[in-house]
Amino acid sequence: MKEQYWKYSLILLIVGLGILLFQQAQPFMNGILGGFTLFLLVRNWTYRLKAKMKPAPAVWLVTITTTLFFLIPLSFLVWVLIDQLSGLHLDAKSLVAPAKQAAQIVKVRTGFDVFSENSVSFMVSHLSSFGQQVMSGVSDFFVNLCVAIMLLFFLLYEGKSLEEYISTILPFKEKDKKEVLDKIQVIVRSNAIGIPLLAAIQGIISLGGYWLCDAPNPVFSAMLTAFASIIPLIGTALVWVPISIYFLLTGNWVSALILLGYGGIVISQCDNLIRFMLQKKMANIHPLITIFGVVAGLPIFGFMGIIFGPLMVSLFLLFLDMFRKEYLLPNQEGSVSSTETGKE
Repeated sequence: MKEQYWKYSLILLIVGLGILLFQQAQPFMNGILGGFTLFLLVRNWTYRLKAKMKPAPAVWLVTITTTLFFLIPLSFLVWVLIDQLSGLHLDAKSLVAPAKQAAQIVKVRTGFDVFSENSVSFMVSHLSSFGQQVMSGVSDFFVNLCVAIMLLFFLLYEGKSLEEYISTILPFKEKDKKEVLDKIQVIVRSNAIGIPLLAAIQGIISLGGYWLCDAPNPVFSAMLTAFASIIPLIGTALVWVPISIYFLLTGNWVSALILLGYGGIVISQCDNLIRFMLQKKMANIHPLITIFGVVAGLPIFGFMGIIFGPLMVSLFLLFLDMFRKEYLLPNQEGSVSSTETGKE
């Protein structure tokens, strides 16, 4: 009884402290998951370098190289987006008249005054809060970037021993442990490579449409489209649909219709086709797993949910299949054999 008390008390302490630590780590979750993702991407290179040179210089070399060729360009890209967003210029005068006409139509049909005092104050307050959220997001990004670099260094330094430790904790047979760890590595690596590659392709494809329609800030719009392609289903429509509406409000019907057609036929269809091809090529994942994984992962993991959401769904299906093979199929086989023996 005393040993059972110690056992279950220890389990409760582990679970309770784990939940508490997880809650406290929420602000740094993107950095933690980002460091783990980078570790899976460069672990094999690091192990090869460790075999040829001392561990410490090898880890420092990989960490510095990853920072210079991946994290610093990513930070520069975010900085460019913020700079473009702060300097974004739209023709406000050309928008006023059609906006008032649209507001008048809304007022006649619904009785809601878009430009009432309450509506204007509501929009102004939300615009100011949006600016604060952007600045807060920028500071959080650079904090999480530092967390990712620091975690990457220690994961690379203690990689082998950490993997062996995790392997001893997993409640699976040896063959199942290998399958789980291989699944994690394949999915994380495929999403970490495939999603930025998809975003870059979508940005280039959309840039042609924005140049064709003479959209305001076409390069910036293409960069936003690249980021929006991360979100499945609606994705790129978050950018080219508002730009089409902007053309409609300014009276440029030709550009609006061209961009709507280009976005609906070229950008969206290329997004679905390229996403499907990359997922099948890199990890052989069904597109529905990615869609549901991203939807479930974003509220839990934040931005890194685009990688770890599909991983969560894939592991759930893998564990379900393990349970079926381990506990359900043997029983069925046993019952079949016993029935046949009784008939004989």
